[in-house]
Amino acid sequence: MKIFGRELFSRRAPVPPTRQVDGWTPIGIVRDPFPGAWQQNQELTPETSLTYFAVYACVSMIAADIGKLEMRLVEKDADGIWTETENPAYSPVLREPNRYQLFATFAEQWILSKLVHGNAYVLKERDNRNVVVALYVLDPSRVTPLIAPDGAVYYQLAPNDLAAIPTAGEPIVVPARELIHDPMLTLFHPLVGVSPLYACGVSALAGQNMQRQTSNFFANGANPGGVLMAPMAITPEQAKDYKAKWEEYVGGANQGRIAVLDRGLEYKPLTMSAVDAQLIDQLKWSAETICSAFHVPPYMVHVGPPPPYANIEPLVQLYYNECLQSLITKFERSLDKGLELALTLGTEFAIDDLLLLDTATRTKAAHDSIVAGALAPDEARRKYFGLGPVAGGASPYLQQQMYSLAALAERDAAGPTPPPVPPTPPPTPPPADELAAMLAAVHVAAVREGLYAA
Repeated sequence: MKIFGRELFSRRAPVPPTRQVDGWTPIGIVRDPFPGAWQQNQELTPETSLTYFAVYACVSMIAADIGKLEMRLVEKDADGIWTETENPAYSPVLREPNRYQLFATFAEQWILSKLVHGNAYVLKERDNRNVVVALYVLDPSRVTPLIAPDGAVYYQLAPNDLAAIPTAGEPIVVPARELIHDPMLTLFHPLVGVSPLYACGVSALAGQNMQRQTSNFFANGANPGGVLMAPMAITPEQAKDYKAKWEEYVGGANQGRIAVLDRGLEYKPLTMSAVDAQLIDQLKWSAETICSAFHVPPYMVHVGPPPPYANIEPLVQLYYNECLQSLITKFERSLDKGLELALTLGTEFAIDDLLLLDTATRTKAAHDSIVAGALAPDEARRKYFGLGPVAGGASPYLQQQMYSLAALAERDAAGPTPPPVPPTPPPTPPPADELAAMLAAVHVAAVREGLYAA
């Protein structure tokens, strides 16, 4: 079987891989939270879980925040510092990973696949130089990890038109080197990541049920229902007849109309229970549980008030540390390995755009870095404001009164410094008449010596 012009393994390979059977089950298939849930249309799947607002808010926000970060190719110099660079073999694929996506959309799909299905599978396309020139995020439900008897890892791929996987014939099997596999936490098997929906799916289902009941409640005119009471015994047929006529006259769209009761019938509305009255609190609890599974602070998806901080920076820093950092780090490492970069090359997200959102924070960070001598003014201008260099801004600055530790150590070793010797005052000039007499004497002496004529 060929894909992208390269010969790959098929299911008829001489040593076919075998699926590892350790009892794990992909999270993407139907799961019953209780016996009979499938028959009641209450099964747990990624698709049904995403219909709950808290799940959608967490997943979409995480993917969008990572997708909006710039991806850069960086190179390590002789001092071990990573700086942005360009490379004709790798830079093009980081700008446009494939023929139909920019990198921002590609990164969003990668992260969405991890969050919803627990695994991100990215197929590589190579050119004649064996360099990766395109990347395609695959549908995780159509990819199966396989393990050969010798321990080698393969992946079975179902047909995919966008990724140019042939649709005719049986699914193909490719070796692990042709695929980037970025799993979430591998709780049960090293090749199978587990989505956060595994932990919060029941909470999402509970929230959906509460919303469904609320919808039915308000569709009934926000009336909790009631009981028709007869003064005497009635037959089941009569009870059904009374109920049908009552719902026909004053139910649904006829809410609020006047009803006339005869034969001693009396209508008594049911009062709302304490559980129904706490519906908002229960919805908030289910949303907070989902946020906890995705490591998203609840206030980031507008569930509850934010902490009383005057500056937004600590809130964003907390969100980055608890939620985004591990996803970003694994993304970068997986991409480095998938592109088969040299040890001196790597990929890096520009996270400064996420952490430094407001002008006050950017200005303070730039000021502190310049005062501390960590950055030159030109470097701070480029890093925090995207501005070009200025005259005299290429060198870091430090205050004059600052000394190095080595200079201080030498001064301490020399002992206490002796007090300075006051300078000798200049001689006092003679008075004017005395000066004139001295000059006359010098003149007379010079004439006597014949130095010049009198």
